[in-house]
Amino acid sequence: MPLSEMTQAELEAYVPQYTPPADLRGFWDRTLEGARALPLDLEVTEVPTHLMTLTHWDVSFTGYGGDRVRAWLVRPRGEDGPLPVVVEFVGYGGGRGLPEERLTWASAGYAHLVVDTRGQGSVWGGGGHTPDPHGSGPATPGFTTRGILDPEEYYYRRVYTDAARAVEAARALPGARADTVVVAGASQGGALALAAGSLVPDVRAVLADVPFMSHLRRAVEVCGLDPYLEITRWLSVHRDRAEEALATLDHFDVAHLVPWAKAPALFSVALMDRVCPPSTVYAAHRAYGGPAELDVYRFNDHEGGQVHHWRRQLAWLGDLLGR
Repeated sequence: MPLSEMTQAELEAYVPQYTPPADLRGFWDRTLEGARALPLDLEVTEVPTHLMTLTHWDVSFTGYGGDRVRAWLVRPRGEDGPLPVVVEFVGYGGGRGLPEERLTWASAGYAHLVVDTRGQGSVWGGGGHTPDPHGSGPATPGFTTRGILDPEEYYYRRVYTDAARAVEAARALPGARADTVVVAGASQGGALALAAGSLVPDVRAVLADVPFMSHLRRAVEVCGLDPYLEITRWLSVHRDRAEEALATLDHFDVAHLVPWAKAPALFSVALMDRVCPPSTVYAAHRAYGGPAELDVYRFNDHEGGQVHHWRRQLAWLGDLLGR
């Protein structure tokens, strides 16, 4: 399995060329203002499981457009005091799954909020439970081209807004340290962590692994696999509207959003990643507005560091929080 793009030295010297939309800040301020005008309406219900050391809670809250978003809250049993919260967003095609699927962060003493991605959850894992009740114009199979001709209608406008609202829900959870909310995820989840950390810049930390939705104009030119290939297919058919679509994507490129982020961040990149090209991850890391470290996995594809990197995250976050 060869390097997917450049050598590490070339990536470290790479300076991306892009221009964020002039209306980017206004677009997102208006979007979040509309979402926050609706009550969060947080609901938390304990769910029985057969696990002896953890407790599980079914969580729902109001996301984009008043739509309900589902999540699981996992906590260490017997820890009733306020805990730091790790808000995890999941990869493309997955959902929050079953309550027992993600146990590591709670086992390490954190409250762990695992957030559904609207409309997804039927490709891998234990399923999703959050519908996306909004329509779309002509789109390729998948999610990345739904509403691609208009930032107001684009699918990820709803998803990024849900991610920002998930941070607000985490702060309102019983037994949560509202001042210590961490956002985390890999691939699509990494993009959502970066979006949430940019749109809600006072989160405590950001953990973004092999993130999707970065340096999008380059990604759709150099990546030959889905999900980016969904967009390339669409552009190859709608030749006369390619620039309109790319202008929409510019509003959701996390490399354009992360200059707003201020929290300490730990990124990871895999140099043989064929799904999220390494140059696109380096672009987001280079543009990040707060202190940011980047861990490099030279010989890995999109799986990245896996448990090796989770151990690194655990140590890094523990040092940051003094735990």
